[in-house]
Amino acid sequence: MSAMLTVLQHCGRNLLTPRTVQSLNKSSYSTQMAKRVAVVLAGCGVYDGSEIHEVSAVLVHLSRGGASVNMFAPNIDQMHVVDHLKGEPSQEKRNVLVESARLARGNIQDLSKLSVKDHDAVIFPGGFGAAKNLCTWAVEGKDCSVNDEVKAALQAFHSEGKAIGLCCISPVLAAKVFPGCEVTVGVEKDEKYPDTTDTAAAINQLGCKHVSKSVGESHVDEKNKLVTTCAFMCKAPIHEIFDGIGSMVQKVLKLA
Repeated sequence: MSAMLTVLQHCGRNLLTPRTVQSLNKSSYSTQMAKRVAVVLAGCGVYDGSEIHEVSAVLVHLSRGGASVNMFAPNIDQMHVVDHLKGEPSQEKRNVLVESARLARGNIQDLSKLSVKDHDAVIFPGGFGAAKNLCTWAVEGKDCSVNDEVKAALQAFHSEGKAIGLCCISPVLAAKVFPGCEVTVGVEKDEKYPDTTDTAAAINQLGCKHVSKSVGESHVDEKNKLVTTCAFMCKAPIHEIFDGIGSMVQKVLKLA
C-alpha cells in the first residue's frame, strides 16, 4: 500500500485528494489489523462462568481492532451452578459449552476443535468460571490442575509464539502452565483490589512474577507473549474495566 502511495505521489500530488489518502490508509490499516482471534469461554455468569461484561468488552475491542473472532468452550459440566440472585449454589447441573453459547449468540465451538494454526492469538476472559471450570484454582489455589484442553490450547499458542491475552482471574492459568512468566491481577495492598494481594502471593509462589498494574493498564510479558489486565479484580467503574480490557486487546493484536 505504501508503494502505491509513492507511485501516486510521483504521478502528481493533485491526484491525492484528502479523501483518496484517507481511503488508502483505511484500507491499509484494515489489512494489517485483520487478525484471527480465538476467545475461550467458561460458561455464562460471574459466579460460575465467564464474566459477561468482560466477554462483551473483549468482543467490542476486537471488533474495533478489525479482528475476526471464533469462540470456544470446553464441553464439560460446570463445577457447580450458582443462583446469581441469591449468590448461593443450586442443585442443578449445567454444561460449560451450552452456557457459553448464550454469550456467543450460539456461534461457538467445542474447545477440542480449536486449531492454533487457524488463529493469530487467543484470549481468556475472567469470571469465576475461569477458576472453577477451566482449572480448579477456586478450590485448590496454586495447587490446582488445569483442564487438559485448556492447557493444550495455551501450550499450543505459546509454542507457536502467538499472543495470549488473559484478564481478571484467568492470568492464573498462565501462571500455572508457564513457570517464570509475568502477569498482573491488579495492585497489591490496595483496598480497591481486595483479592489481588493473596492471588499475587500464590502466583509468586509458583515461581512466576506478579506485576502490579492499575485497572486501566495491562502488562506485557514480551518473552512469553502474554498480555494481562485485572478487570473486575478491581472495584472500579465499569468504563475503567472496559478501558483496561481495551489496553489488553490492543496489545494482543499488536503482538499477533
